[in-house]
Amino acid sequence: MNKPVLLVVDDDPQVLAAVRRDLRSRYREHYTIMSAASGQEALTAARELKSRGDSLAIVISDQRMPGMQGSEVLARSREVYPLARRVLFTAYSDIEAAVRAINEAHLDHYLSKPWDPPEECLFPVIDDLLDAWQAEYLPEAKGIRLVGDQWSPQSHAIKDFLASNLIPYRWLDITRNPDARVLLDAAGINAGELPALFFEDGSVLRNPEPRQVAERLGRSLSAAFDVYDLAIVGAGPAGLAAAVYGASEGLRTLLLDRRAPGGQAGSSSRIENYLGFPAGVSGSDLTRRALLQAQRLGAEFLAPLEVTGVSIDAGYKRLTLADGREIVTRSLLAATGMFYRELPAPGVAEHTGAGVYYGAATTEAPVFSDRRAFVVGGGNSAGQGAMHLARYAKEVHIVVRRDSLRDTMSQYLIDQIEKTPNIHVRFRTQIERVEGEGHVERIALTSLDDGLCRVEQADALLVFIGSRPMSDWLPPDVMRDAKGFVLTGRDLIATEGYTRIWKERREPLPLETSVPGVFAAGDLRTGAMNRVASAVGEGSMVVRLAHEYLAMT
Repeated sequence: MNKPVLLVVDDDPQVLAAVRRDLRSRYREHYTIMSAASGQEALTAARELKSRGDSLAIVISDQRMPGMQGSEVLARSREVYPLARRVLFTAYSDIEAAVRAINEAHLDHYLSKPWDPPEECLFPVIDDLLDAWQAEYLPEAKGIRLVGDQWSPQSHAIKDFLASNLIPYRWLDITRNPDARVLLDAAGINAGELPALFFEDGSVLRNPEPRQVAERLGRSLSAAFDVYDLAIVGAGPAGLAAAVYGASEGLRTLLLDRRAPGGQAGSSSRIENYLGFPAGVSGSDLTRRALLQAQRLGAEFLAPLEVTGVSIDAGYKRLTLADGREIVTRSLLAATGMFYRELPAPGVAEHTGAGVYYGAATTEAPVFSDRRAFVVGGGNSAGQGAMHLARYAKEVHIVVRRDSLRDTMSQYLIDQIEKTPNIHVRFRTQIERVEGEGHVERIALTSLDDGLCRVEQADALLVFIGSRPMSDWLPPDVMRDAKGFVLTGRDLIATEGYTRIWKERREPLPLETSVPGVFAAGDLRTGAMNRVASAVGEGSMVVRLAHEYLAMT
């Protein structure tokens, strides 16, 4: 952390140099001494310090300066750093100005010029003020800070992007955190420019898109090579496993994701049935380990980059990106998994990102401390989300249409839910509508047994229901079942239309689609087991199959 700052303001260069010299002689070990030649320059410096997250301990200003007098400098600096001590330098004839500054600028002390010797006239005053400041101040927040409105979909999108990409940040809610308003005022940012992302160097992104954030963080969004041996679209467990094995076995491997690594598993607060982790592992930790392993072995990772289409050109696969660029690869793995189906109840769409969230329990859970949250869904993702929410929320209600969780949720999660006193399961119930002014405030629930509808107070609704495969980006010749899941291997042979599309003299390889050299793994594939371990296994298998395919071409 940078040293706290002592800021000296005077338009006389000789006086400024003398004060700076004396302060450095005594305080430079523990403080940074800065100077400004005018009031406006001093206020600009204070705002820049605030944007960088540095601490300001004392402002020492001369009274008589052109443009802005010292008392005004001290008063306005208080708006940026309320706890900083304020000292006014005056001539003997300016005692009246000092008295005025005590009343108007909440002056802590005034000093008369000259201050010689400093050991008697300057240092004892500064020592006393610094002791008082040290007793009250809290270190300024460092690192990335995100300022926004809790109920803003744009703020939620950036929070979700940062958390999903394992980027540490501090969230400042403009409606609840007084530091947020001070930070915005110091940077000259208005409410229409939120969310605002502050970086350690003092720079700010106003209402950014995830791609802008990635670029600002120095993440490359351009492929390093013209042609790859294996391109993997989707960085969930299957894609990450394929990247690890592909890179380790010498394939030029590229991993892409439209959002962030981890997929649905990456947002899980705790995975307790994955081999080798007896105490369980969070989805984010498993993702971090896997991505680091893949990159260490030589895999290239680009996100957020969305693949919108694929064309086949003499055996090469040309991936079209949302920004119009192309990536060429000899073999391709589709591992884009599934996304949660939208809840059709009235009011849900209007409150998405403002209390209604799809699979965002880990991102939003801390905000709902002592509040009432609802979770829709009966699968493992819903159970894990409810368990994580229960650490913060006063009440968590799981809403399911079935009369039991046993057919859709792992037994270990059912046992944990039953032992958690603030989780309540609402069987045979559905969401009728969502209400609220600007954010979720009420939810109407209908019983499937008697048809009665009741409206209850609610602060959040997290949706984990019936997923759909993310397969629309694949070419038409990739055969799918009636629900959109991708057919692979021997499942293709018994499918109507197979012989019309498949023209190779060999049968499709396991996990190979109806387009030679295009593979599918994980939840995207027909017959997938919907488990992290099985997705990892399939992703690993694809690398051996890709070797076989490449050897034939």
